[in-house]
Amino acid sequence: MPPAQKKLFIKTFGCQMNVYDSNRMADALAPHGYLQTSNMEEADLVVLNTCHIREKASEKVFSELGRLKKLREQRSVKGRNTMIGVAGCVAQAEGDEIIARAPVVDLVFGPQSYHRLPELVTRAKMERVIDTDFPEEDKFEHLPAPARKISASRGLSAFLTVQEGCDKFCSFCVVPYTRGYETSRPMAAIISEARDLAGAGIREITLLGQNVNAYHGPDADGNENGLGALLFELAGIKGIERLRYTTSHPNDMNDELLAAHRDLPQLMPYLHLPVQSGSDRILQAMNRRHGSKSYLQIIEKIRKYRPDIAISGDFIVGFPGESDEDFSDTMTLVKEVGYASAYSFKYSPRPGTPGALLENRVEPEVADERLQQLQELIKRQQGEFNDRCCGKTLSVLLEKPGRQDGQLAGRSPYLQAVHVDAPSSMIGSIVPVRIKSAGPNSLYGELIAD
Repeated sequence: MPPAQKKLFIKTFGCQMNVYDSNRMADALAPHGYLQTSNMEEADLVVLNTCHIREKASEKVFSELGRLKKLREQRSVKGRNTMIGVAGCVAQAEGDEIIARAPVVDLVFGPQSYHRLPELVTRAKMERVIDTDFPEEDKFEHLPAPARKISASRGLSAFLTVQEGCDKFCSFCVVPYTRGYETSRPMAAIISEARDLAGAGIREITLLGQNVNAYHGPDADGNENGLGALLFELAGIKGIERLRYTTSHPNDMNDELLAAHRDLPQLMPYLHLPVQSGSDRILQAMNRRHGSKSYLQIIEKIRKYRPDIAISGDFIVGFPGESDEDFSDTMTLVKEVGYASAYSFKYSPRPGTPGALLENRVEPEVADERLQQLQELIKRQQGEFNDRCCGKTLSVLLEKPGRQDGQLAGRSPYLQAVHVDAPSSMIGSIVPVRIKSAGPNSLYGELIAD
């Protein structure tokens, strides 16, 4: 007899890897009768998949738990039970505090425990559960593959985690403490998952890792292979038309990976390569292990390999000790690179990281002003990049109906949203689109008749 049907709601915070992890949690629970829902009010199990990167991450979790307490009370009046779990990096870092402060929580589990989720849910029916250990077994070997129908329902693009953890220990970053050391999945397992995705109709795969270009997975003979070799293997899978990867570290952009950008038409001409600061003094304080000059040399080299590549980045302003001159160096680097897009944040200390112990903090109003200046420059560069696309023909993966009748929305090779008049029968197609106009965040074009 199949298990009784129950409803699962997962609220995902943070990065793409958390999106992937949420999907795998749903896959792990599906054989046990849990059907994923987009309506929290009807869920028998609610999971908050948390992120510890942004400021006040734990406060946001406790605020959400306050709302869930009210939801549980409302459902209880109707005779319906609600189990509440907290997963992800906040759970890993602050699991004991969550258990102590939030009696409404039934189970807390870290990113390495998702394959044990059905067992944890069963235990949580009898007692409160916390599981934030780093197990020796590979969780990916124990996670069930999603049904093809489920993969297809998630869209035409999919995330695929190939690497977890980080050994870089940047002084501002909590990832090594919540995700552990760098580990890479075997090539065969990744290729098998990618083939399943292709069989479900997925056209585009984004490879994920906290430091994805440090990938060093073993092949069938036990030999370690880098991300470049993996990309060459994935490019041979029928049905996969586009490949991307994120997030990268400048020190791991080797020649094999650059060759993949040059030689693989499936690998999109878009590289997210965080630098964080343009000041060598601040980069040293951040323990980034590279300088601004070496970063610019990498950008120059990859543009020789792939002249049409678009560069994206990450920046932190207001790091302890950052002077006006340091910030000016960051602005100079941004102007020299010319980013197609970038993410920028004001520094916030993460508990347990070396950066949290640094003195000489930047005044909040100074950091706010610097962030505003940087974001204005990045926004201007993004607009200029979009404007340069006007008149060009870009291949666009049409993914869903657009905002207006008769319109479809898709993504360009540069991850821009593109809107075009086209029939719904073309969803799933990769088509040439002539770009006619550009907005701050979207492009508008017309189909080129075949």
